[in-house]
Amino acid sequence: MANKLIDIVNVSKSYGDNLVLDELNLYIRENEFLTLLGPSGCGKTTLLRILGGFESCDSGHIIFDGKNINNVPPNKRQLNTVFQKYALFSHMSIAENIAFGLKIKGKSKAYINDKIRYALKLVNLDGYENRTPDSLSGGQQQRIAIARAIVNEPKVLLLDEPLGALDLKLRQDMQYELIRLKNELGITFIYVTHDQEEALTMSDTIVVMNQGYIQQIGTPEDIYNEPENAFVADFIGESNILPAVMVEDKLVKILGVNFPCVDVGFGKNKPVDAVIRPEDIDLVKPEEGLLEGVVTHLIFKGVHYEMEVSANNFDWLVHSTDMVPVGTTVGIKVDPFDIQIMKKPESEDEEAVPVEE
Repeated sequence: MANKLIDIVNVSKSYGDNLVLDELNLYIRENEFLTLLGPSGCGKTTLLRILGGFESCDSGHIIFDGKNINNVPPNKRQLNTVFQKYALFSHMSIAENIAFGLKIKGKSKAYINDKIRYALKLVNLDGYENRTPDSLSGGQQQRIAIARAIVNEPKVLLLDEPLGALDLKLRQDMQYELIRLKNELGITFIYVTHDQEEALTMSDTIVVMNQGYIQQIGTPEDIYNEPENAFVADFIGESNILPAVMVEDKLVKILGVNFPCVDVGFGKNKPVDAVIRPEDIDLVKPEEGLLEGVVTHLIFKGVHYEMEVSANNFDWLVHSTDMVPVGTTVGIKVDPFDIQIMKKPESEDEEAVPVEE
């Protein structure tokens, strides 16, 4: 397992009465591709700016490579930031843009020229030294912004929604380019996005955030297949989230019907939430399913059909490669391994348990 490189300890940040980060704790390993994922206003960009030194935290510490860097200015940190809007100098050539930080550091001309050639080759833009930013496409400009960051040899690259301004095809191409770059450079990437698919595609680790809190940390597979709460289940992909009762170990009652599952340890007759992904629902003959319903909506999505099936007063979202016409009576069947059980959030008005002195 890679060594811990960054330790974020009890970091809080407010803007006036707006609490953006609340005693957040997180550590990041060397050579990790970690994505901060969440809706607008969740605190992910603020955290990235604190790491980069562009914002200061109200309390807490940023420990980098064993040293507190709270008071270290951005240009003295071994973390370089790539922004969504590229921030290239339009009056400079590509070579001059890439060399900007190196010239400030007083590097020799020969060193700078070697670094320019190296960086352009790394981002697959050999021979672009004399072009201007205005002559490049959005994707090419983004690559130059990354080249400018990596010539400074940072240990960490901070990326603030860098692909947000690109069209879908170019964004997908750049996702794979970033994975390649990270593997070739052997440095840590910390990536901010609100795009779930982007996070699932690129990350070693995903940190799901909401309202200044971390909701879940895990691999893409863990986050998608084993969400820890309803927010994560709803935010990552599409889900059917149903109120249920855990009858006993490996048996859950959903909409009045008992479904076999694999979860244990929730107790008997305990209220829970059951999460079932649309692609994990099989539509079968009515007599073969645990529930019977009727297809009420049908949309072709390219790789699958998206359907709504009304059953037991709930509209089930179903993804299937097979088209089932609207009005068809079907059975709903779910493999026990595809039912994820989650504890319901504790009620705010529950009586507090006294703490022993």
